[in-house]
Amino acid sequence: MSSDPLPSSFEDSPQFKEETSLQKFRRRFKEEPLIPLGCAATSYALYRAYRSMKAGDSVEMNKMFRARIYAQFFTLIAVVAGGMFYKTERQQRKEFEQMVEERKSQEKRDAWLRELEIRDKEDKDWRERHAAMEAAAKEVGKKTAPKPAPVQDAARSAIERSEEKSIGVLDAVMELLSRRN
Repeated sequence: MSSDPLPSSFEDSPQFKEETSLQKFRRRFKEEPLIPLGCAATSYALYRAYRSMKAGDSVEMNKMFRARIYAQFFTLIAVVAGGMFYKTERQQRKEFEQMVEERKSQEKRDAWLRELEIRDKEDKDWRERHAAMEAAAKEVGKKTAPKPAPVQDAARSAIERSEEKSIGVLDAVMELLSRRN
């Protein structure tokens, strides 16, 4: 495929490159560490509320449910603030990913067109060779073809030729056997 670089404003920036899902997760975790922190706090509050409910401690359970609400609110604020803060960068990344997809689809299309051109050339070459062989066969056939006999004599001459051939073959076999002895 083509190794030409993408014509883009992202060429000089090493942060815009194709990445795996694990790399994307790590990058997003580093960009917005408050969201996973809020999710962890919410989960911890739910866990503690569950344990309090099992133990029968309703005061602790209510505290943990309130803590869960605060942790969810904190997570929601982190998502909104992070979305606003990283809006332009995400838009640039989205444009970059679209350009990468377009490049890949263009490379696939170009490879497909090259393959079709190669097949078309092979097909044309084969047709030219086939036409040349047919023309040569017709030319040879014209030179060696006997002139057609009248319709009545055609059957008689075919029978005579076949008799001559069978006699000729029989004579050849007899001659081979006589040489062997």
